[in-house]
Amino acid sequence: MSDHGRVDLVIFDCDGVLVDSEPIVSRVLADRMRQLGIQITDQECTRTFAGVDQAAAARLIADRLGGAVPSGWFDALTVAVDAALRAEVTPVPGIVPVLQQLRVPACVASNGRPEKVALTLGTCGLAAYFEGRIFTAAEVARGKPAPDLFLLVASRMGVPPARCVVVEDSESGVAAARSAGMRVLRYAPDGSTSGPVGAFRSMAELPSLLGLANGNRSISVRGDSQ
Repeated sequence: MSDHGRVDLVIFDCDGVLVDSEPIVSRVLADRMRQLGIQITDQECTRTFAGVDQAAAARLIADRLGGAVPSGWFDALTVAVDAALRAEVTPVPGIVPVLQQLRVPACVASNGRPEKVALTLGTCGLAAYFEGRIFTAAEVARGKPAPDLFLLVASRMGVPPARCVVVEDSESGVAAARSAGMRVLRYAPDGSTSGPVGAFRSMAELPSLLGLANGNRSISVRGDSQ
């Protein structure tokens, strides 16, 4: 196989790509925001906050509230979100067979809190696939959509950005990966995508997009573009 287009590292986002957490988080967050007097639906909450790191989410909520969020509100939100995730979160349908078929290193790069990422991956039984290879925005100055997290991952894993492929579901994650010089495959189960990014609606499509049927140690991504 030629080295052209070769991929030596697959980087997965966590929420919405590995774990089906976003509907749970959005439901709890929207409910708590409505209790503050902010009018927002669960669906709008998903659109607004998916892929957004905690600091950016706090600014968005304060802007909508028109003032400072009450003391202790975010702490209570964190407790409620984690309790709901612990009780309800499941793997994204079809992701386990994908992870079982991977023949190259894979890791996680998430804007989520380290504690939440550990909780969801552990609850879903996916943590073992990424032992020692879980990275979060807490390790960089800027989370997604900045490229900092993906560049950190490439450096720590010893793989040039051009030989990394990122599996993402959010606009901010796609922007971050592209800014880092990485190829992107966007998981869009609802069919909504924008921009010149390889998109797919079912995890059953991902093995083919990653070229996992070729039997080689390195893979060559199909269906994405820069």
